Amino acid sequence: MEASVSIYQFSLLPMIGLGVLAALIAYLLGCFNGAVIVSKYILKDDIRTHGSGNAGLTNFYRTFGGALTFVVILTDVLKAVLAVLIGSWLFVHFQAQTALFGKYYAGLFCLIGHMFPCMFHFKGGKGILSGGTVAIMIDWRLALIAWGAFLLITALTRYVSLGSVCAATAFPTVTVFLYQDLVLTILSAAIGGLILYMHRANIRRLLRGEESKFSFHRKG
Repeated sequence: MEASVSIYQFSLLPMIGLGVLAALIAYLLGCFNGAVIVSKYILKDDIRTHGSGNAGLTNFYRTFGGALTFVVILTDVLKAVLAVLIGSWLFVHFQAQTALFGKYYAGLFCLIGHMFPCMFHFKGGKGILSGGTVAIMIDWRLALIAWGAFLLITALTRYVSLGSVCAATAFPTVTVFLYQDLVLTILSAAIGGLILYMHRANIRRLLRGEESKFSFHRKG
């Protein structure tokens, strides 16, 4: 276990200014939704008009497949990497102990941008790939458990949504264990809660036994 990240004694106004700047940058980065950009501007066929209507990797692969799936992956990974790096950099220049806070904070707003992109009518993806990248950028132990839960459950059940729910639940749980910090716990709970919220329809279908299982063969 690691020592708590102490941010509470820092002066309020500089923290607010940094918070606004970090949130804005991370949100705008998050708005670059790979599935929407590739489908709408390269394929000229908006992913949000197909399948589940979700602008995420799974729906893109099921609908289009092909090499452009890797462009979607690269876009959603890189924006999360940049957001977390910038968040960490901004806060570490204010106080070294807040770098970890900056990672969680920027990661949260990057996911908000991914899920509710202002440039795409606030209709984005569910945040699993970007959220998983945020976990990797924060702490390899956090990523190991969250990704492990996702991959194991998805492999056993072939329900991507169930694996996503388990990963989202693991994220704040592991954060509490690793850091025992109230602020980081709140931020991690917000990240996990957002992912669960975006999967609310999947959860209902899982409970009714109507959820589609993942297949490596895309729909025709």
